[in-house]
Amino acid sequence: MRTLALSLGLFASLGSGFTQVTVEVTLEQDQFLPAEAIMAAVRIANRSGQTLMLGDKPNWLTFSMEARSGLVVSKAGEVPVTGEFVLESSKVASRRVNLTPYFSLTKPGRYSVAASVRIQPWDKEFTSPPKAFDIIQGNKLWEQDFGVPPPAGAGTSNPEVRKYALQQANYLKQLRLYFRLTDAAESRIFRLFALGPVVSFGRPEPQVDQQCNLHVLFQTGARSFSYCVINPEGQLVIRQTHDYASTRPRLQADANGKIIVTGGARRVTVDDLPPPQVETPTNDVKTSTF
Repeated sequence: MRTLALSLGLFASLGSGFTQVTVEVTLEQDQFLPAEAIMAAVRIANRSGQTLMLGDKPNWLTFSMEARSGLVVSKAGEVPVTGEFVLESSKVASRRVNLTPYFSLTKPGRYSVAASVRIQPWDKEFTSPPKAFDIIQGNKLWEQDFGVPPPAGAGTSNPEVRKYALQQANYLKQLRLYFRLTDAAESRIFRLFALGPVVSFGRPEPQVDQQCNLHVLFQTGARSFSYCVINPEGQLVIRQTHDYASTRPRLQADANGKIIVTGGARRVTVDDLPPPQVETPTNDVKTSTF
């Protein structure tokens, strides 16, 4: 009986150790284009009965990734997750990171990612279940080379040539329009992100202005259109919604060569850039109670 009691006590001790800290990885979506930002949220739950200090060591949070074949995806480096914080018992914290710059994900296929949290005082590591996702290939709709404008005051030199491209991919039975910025040879991808949903019967209308900004007008619904402007650094600087009114919205250069949206009617939304109102910034570390 004493042996059984000791065994049960040991089993209970081991079982409780597995639930001291739990780790979970969630993704904003399940499919991504090569080089698209993979934003992962790591949820850490503390059930240890102790207050934990996290983020005070460089390797407190690490990530691993595998292909469906079981091969480990090569790393360009560890994902930097800095900034220490306190996680009290019975509390949950989450950290959001972009995994793309630190893993080689150039080939379409099925992958999975897992996160590990190391508790230094315990000399223990807690790993999340793997979270699966797909890298998919998009269809190129349009592309154009352009010379990057030199900085103000810079002398005349050979211009750097980059390439704008618009791609289309089917995500969960919904077509999405993507923006991509590369070098002229397409060997280096500077930026890639989704501009928004697009209807199958509409074709995006792109134009490059005198400052080498890319203007894109594309149809998102039966009567709605999205207008985006991206600068040569790949930054989205303008996003607006325009509706079909008595006429269809279109891109047109005015008398001064400035590209504007003519026709239709603009509809102000909370997704506009610049935003219609200033929002209060939030910390990327969020805590809550179970």
